[in-house]
Amino acid sequence: MARVWQELTALTSGKQIVVERVRIVESDIAIEGEFELPSMARLSVEDQVFLAAFVRSHGSIKQMEKYFGISYPTVKNRLNALGEKMEFVEIGQVFERSEVLDRLERGEITVEQSIELLGKEKDHE
Repeated sequence: MARVWQELTALTSGKQIVVERVRIVESDIAIEGEFELPSMARLSVEDQVFLAAFVRSHGSIKQMEKYFGISYPTVKNRLNALGEKMEFVEIGQVFERSEVLDRLERGEITVEQSIELLGKEKDHE
């Protein structure tokens, strides 16, 4: 899967892409529409590798210096540049969306109800 992602990133050359179909493998449910990729998925492969290394090093800039053979200021500059590319996600919004999807998965609400609830949430953004 990582290789496919690298090829997709190379193919799009940093241009904006929209995903139009998502399929949940276990349940074979497909959802069609226009979905933007999250900001992390829109990063270059090099930035994704750098960010993953930062997380794996538990945020240790010293460890990042060792991993990449770069100086402290260079690590900080790359992190600052990545921070500018990333969108801030409010936890409340993520929780509300996931709650709607969980309720849908448990059969507590219909697809139409979930679409309506997600639409109402979008109006409040």
